[in-house]
Amino acid sequence: MNKKPVTLIVIGAGGRGFTYARYAAQYPELAQVVGVAEPRPYYREKMAADHHIPPENVAADWQELARRDRFADAVIIATPDALHTAPAIAFAQKGYDLLLEKPMAPTPQECLRIVQAVEAGGGLFAVAHVMRYTRYTQKLKELVDAGVIGEIVSVQHLEPVGFWHQAHSFVRGNWRNTAESSFMLLAKSCHDIDWLRYIIGQRCVKVSSFGSLKHFKQSEKPPKAGAAQRCIATQDSPGCAYEPECPYSAPRLYLNLVESGYTGWPVNVLTPDLTPAGVRRALEEGPYGRCVYECDNDVVDHQVVNLLYENGVTASFTMTAFTEQADRKTTLFGTRGELRGDGRAIAVYDFLTQQTQVFDTVSSESAASGHGGGDFGLMERFVAAVASRDASLILSGARETLETHLTTFIAEQSRLQGSTLDVA
Repeated sequence: MNKKPVTLIVIGAGGRGFTYARYAAQYPELAQVVGVAEPRPYYREKMAADHHIPPENVAADWQELARRDRFADAVIIATPDALHTAPAIAFAQKGYDLLLEKPMAPTPQECLRIVQAVEAGGGLFAVAHVMRYTRYTQKLKELVDAGVIGEIVSVQHLEPVGFWHQAHSFVRGNWRNTAESSFMLLAKSCHDIDWLRYIIGQRCVKVSSFGSLKHFKQSEKPPKAGAAQRCIATQDSPGCAYEPECPYSAPRLYLNLVESGYTGWPVNVLTPDLTPAGVRRALEEGPYGRCVYECDNDVVDHQVVNLLYENGVTASFTMTAFTEQADRKTTLFGTRGELRGDGRAIAVYDFLTQQTQVFDTVSSESAASGHGGGDFGLMERFVAAVASRDASLILSGARETLETHLTTFIAEQSRLQGSTLDVA
């Protein structure tokens, strides 16, 4: 007899909420979205229509669904970062299994409260550290654990955010401002601090960090841009004379994409009206048309973190906006070899044979799914864990995620203080 599909409630029908819900649409025999809470009518109604959700299970406020008796197996929480804590605790107390978008919460205290609520509630819990779930990561960890480079001695890890991605998400977009979201290392790079811990397999005991907002601020505005507040002319702004020369031009990024027929991310974040006229209107009126030198952003655009692990392994992590959009790049230096990875292929150089072996990890899932297949891998394992009640399928559980989040918080504290700090 076939098992019933795992039933899911999605809290937050934004980009991440739709991404995770897509798994249910692709594999209806395994998962079904039966509820949604989202304050924006268009996105709430679209998810309800896409998944044929009964009207009584569609709400503008997640609290309406949390007050009810339990009517699904699991809840996916994909609200903005600063709005994770209350729904996570409320649904955990109801005994739901939870998939929580990263970061868990914007403060250490809230992260701990979530973990305590999850443990008291007894449900399964996963954080969306999707980098752990890619075929690339699983192959890399398999090679490291098999000892192909001996013992790891040190690691270099680069996150090339990409110039236009920084402008989209962290200058004009939802993660631009620490008070409204969280600091850059938590919002973007808690993935990387967590991934390093997963690969190295040891706790971090000491960190130092440096970084700043170097470029995306008014003092860096080119003189030719003058007083322009937006890239294109509006009734209230004359437009920007520097725009044709500006690498961060909003019209060049968004209008070129939509005029070529592409309406996925990042264009679909701007507006529900994905016509050229609709996108232009969003650039004239909304936040994504603003001059990158005139926004209310305060998160860093470059940062380095140095980490010491309990077995003596050292790692250096660099996050920078000033790159081509690309996958992360990592080099692991071992006692018997060197491993280099770029998110797709892994090259292992053996000191004994002086030969290099290359492993290609690209699959149809990684090509079609976000984060190199990590979105698919996370949902596949989470749904299977809920169906089988097997927590071992979850690679990003409560306590280890709390550990790596605390490392991230202390690294940011180090950056602000300019000192090396112990990780408790």
